[in-house]
Amino acid sequence: MQEEWSRKGATLSHKTARKEFGPTQDGIVAAIDAGQLQYRVGVIQGNPWLRLLRRELEDLMDNAYNDRDHRQRRARAELARVDRNPKKLRAEIAALEEHRTKLLADSES
Repeated sequence: MQEEWSRKGATLSHKTARKEFGPTQDGIVAAIDAGQLQYRVGVIQGNPWLRLLRRELEDLMDNAYNDRDHRQRRARAELARVDRNPKKLRAEIAALEEHRTKLLADSES
């Protein structure tokens, strides 16, 4: 279970959870108090934040809020996450092509 906390994309902050899934801060705290969500406390420049497991939050939201607005919000959040990957890969490809061009120019001179 500990590896889930360190796996990329498996956790999210409470602010990201509110933006992507729509629960209120009070709803998150109530779910933590009820034992439905695990959390870790993080601090950045003296400001505390809660780190939550994405899987648990998705399960909670599916069980508690399985309405049209919730499904649309989840679809938009998932689409944004999927759209980031090709954008990141295109940037990496451009950087590699630039590096390749430089290496070819250096090898010819």
